[in-house]
Amino acid sequence: MSFRSRGSAPGSSPSARSTGRLARLTWVDGVVAAAVLVLLYLALRVGQDTTVSFSTSRSAQVDTSVSRLPYDAARSLLRMFAALALSTVFTFVYAYAAARSRRLERVLIPALDILQSVPVLAFLTVAVTGFVALFPGSMLGLECAAIFAIFTSQAWNMTFGFYHSLTSLPRELDELSRSFGFTRWMRFWKVELPSGAIGLVWNGMMSFGGGWFFLVASEAVTLGHTDYALPGVGSYAGAAIADGDLGKVGWAILTMVVLVTGVNFVFWRPLTAWAERFKNEQSEAGEVQRSLVLDFLRRSHWPGLLGRVLRPAGHALSRAARVLGRDDRPLTVHPARQRTGDLVFAVVAGGALLWGLTDLGRYLHDRTGLGVFGEPLLLGLATLARVVVLVVLATLVWVPVGVWIGSSPRLTRIAQPVVQVLASFPANFLFPLAVWCFLRTGLTLDIGGMFLMALGAQWYILFNAIAGAMAIPTDLREAMDDLGVTGWRRWRRLIIPGVFPSYVTGGITASGGAWNASIVAEVVTFGTTTLTATGLGAYIAQATADADHPRLLAGVAVMSLYVVALNRLLWRRLHRLAETRYSL
Repeated sequence: MSFRSRGSAPGSSPSARSTGRLARLTWVDGVVAAAVLVLLYLALRVGQDTTVSFSTSRSAQVDTSVSRLPYDAARSLLRMFAALALSTVFTFVYAYAAARSRRLERVLIPALDILQSVPVLAFLTVAVTGFVALFPGSMLGLECAAIFAIFTSQAWNMTFGFYHSLTSLPRELDELSRSFGFTRWMRFWKVELPSGAIGLVWNGMMSFGGGWFFLVASEAVTLGHTDYALPGVGSYAGAAIADGDLGKVGWAILTMVVLVTGVNFVFWRPLTAWAERFKNEQSEAGEVQRSLVLDFLRRSHWPGLLGRVLRPAGHALSRAARVLGRDDRPLTVHPARQRTGDLVFAVVAGGALLWGLTDLGRYLHDRTGLGVFGEPLLLGLATLARVVVLVVLATLVWVPVGVWIGSSPRLTRIAQPVVQVLASFPANFLFPLAVWCFLRTGLTLDIGGMFLMALGAQWYILFNAIAGAMAIPTDLREAMDDLGVTGWRRWRRLIIPGVFPSYVTGGITASGGAWNASIVAEVVTFGTTTLTATGLGAYIAQATADADHPRLLAGVAVMSLYVVALNRLLWRRLHRLAETRYSL
């Protein structure tokens, strides 16, 4: 089937049609083109300063003058979007490999559990050394280390969510792909990616917020015994907090609110409204999400022109992807050969794991002895108790709120900016206020630390509950309304089964996020006042500050052990239940 542009004759040439399209460009197209050019200029202008040289012999000082905040905000924003782009690519590759290979799944998913549990500070310690060696004498090495640290705070949640959408693809979509004989690339691009688009967008939004939480840590880099601060809102706020200057902390908070609100309006709000087109339902919703930016872009001719320019490249990619095979031809392997392959894979993977653990044990034995694991194991119990209480309370509070928001497009349109600001706002910017409150009320950080951890972890549950409620087909809701099913029966028959898969994804990432947040929540400093809680997070934070690598490795290893054990005993079982019983 072919289409002709309006106003062009059937025999008109391509050049004539292109000239006709350009002649129809309106003021809207001019505004869009100008905005894109300005954004590209700002990105290039700000990005120039990432390649300047720096000296490892002296520490960089943070300029906390208020006039520097716009530039610092632009540098932080550039790092955040660079990390988001890397996280998206990682999500597609990693989640697809885990979902499509039974052998790789046995390694990649437990590895993802461990990666999620490793603190951002531990990643940053390794990343700084590696990237500075890769780009000696250049600020680009420190920039890459900061972007990598932000990436580690974003990627795991997105990967878990997309992996779940791949493994719980609706049966009718799977049958559609096989019956039409799609190539594996077409199945991914036309079926699997659209099916998981809503969850991917909302998890991306939440992960972006998680990156803001660790902005202070990622922009304050330690190399050897010298501290370096990259220009950014995080380093500005960290310096203001260290100086005890509440006025400058307030300016940093105001800048963050403007940043988060602006990113939500220009980027996330249009993206969530656009993703609504991928909802799997038989009847159209009475109300849909709207976005002023998206409506404005839809009035422009540029998306259509860009699509026509890129269409040949898309066709070429589809033809090249045919080598990946067709979806209607499942691979068949002889049982004996499959068992042999499984055995070889298990031996190789197990041998590599055993070698790594042996080398780690030898390193710790030579420096501190294996008794170094005793203290973090006991301290981990205190942090575990905080994590469990946090997840239970967050579930009871935020799942109903998320369902309420996600079930109403009008309410989603109103609540999304508020939720995005709350979730994206770096909670450690508020730690000076928390110190003041704890000192005034006499509340110890052993209890108050749980609330500080919640500021960084509870939003994973809320966002996934919203995404799960939005993904419930409108025709199922209308059927429940026609049958008069309300109250607890509606929750038991529709809402819980519909939201449960997304909740499990949120629960896994909230649990891992709470462990990670414990490092900054169990040690709180403002000026000369420092509050410390009993827990594994405080242990790791102290080991990092002292550059005590054996204790740091022991603390990270124990935290990984707790997270993996909790995931294996609880969350993975709930994930299998979501796959087998509650998949729409």
